Amino acid sequence: MLSERMFDPYLKKWALLGDGEPLVTHTSRLLPVLKAGEPAMLKLCLTDEERRGSRLLEQWAGEGAARVFARDGLAVLMERATGQRDLANMARGGEDDVTCLVLCCVAQQLHNHRLAPSSFVPMNRWFRALRDVGAAEGGVFSEAAKLIDKLLEDQRDIHVLHGDLHHGNVLDFGARGWLAIDPKGLVGERAFEYVALFSNPDLVNPNVPAASDQTCFRRRVAIVAEAARLDRRRLLQWVFVGMGLSASWFVEENSPFATIPLTIAEFARVELNN
Repeated sequence: MLSERMFDPYLKKWALLGDGEPLVTHTSRLLPVLKAGEPAMLKLCLTDEERRGSRLLEQWAGEGAARVFARDGLAVLMERATGQRDLANMARGGEDDVTCLVLCCVAQQLHNHRLAPSSFVPMNRWFRALRDVGAAEGGVFSEAAKLIDKLLEDQRDIHVLHGDLHHGNVLDFGARGWLAIDPKGLVGERAFEYVALFSNPDLVNPNVPAASDQTCFRRRVAIVAEAARLDRRRLLQWVFVGMGLSASWFVEENSPFATIPLTIAEFARVELNN
């Protein structure tokens, strides 16, 4: 069981009280806490990606994303979501259109910030796995790898991006509304920001599918293209390469979850060919 001892220096430093059991992810350790009686989350970032994400959260200054109260090395103290609504449950429960609009609204708030891109990851580096798997596996991976090179040569409307904006990374913060957490911190074309929502929430729980339905996919494309003011074909191209990248990561891990993004990639391919 994870001990609170690893959090002790920061509990003392920031005058915090534990308010729940520690949580473990592959890349971080989290502890619900109280700061002056108010709920917060203490997070220890164990990877460069997590630390980069905490820097981006801090720069967003609570506009469209969780507030950062303090940051020190690998530790970040942030606002904790206490609302009862959940986008994944809403999508599965007949409110998929609403969840798409929520995600588009949060993305717009984040893109309103004009941040210096120098400390974040260029899109070209982000797609390395797709090129590697494309060379080894061929097929859809090779096709997506060829397309991403074309898209990257002609990127448009470049922003600092969250990079993983989906149903599990936009939470209900009560009176503050829907806010983003856990950004990747990428730099690239704005259209890529909307890709992650197309394979979710199925990647969290494939036993209750929502995204893996062609009719749902087409409706999402229409909603996102209109709400985000994106060219439909350009959006579909980014979805195709983004799903290829997601599947590549799962292939590298020998994970059966690759079938979900590959299904979405096929939906995008069909629409591009129509």
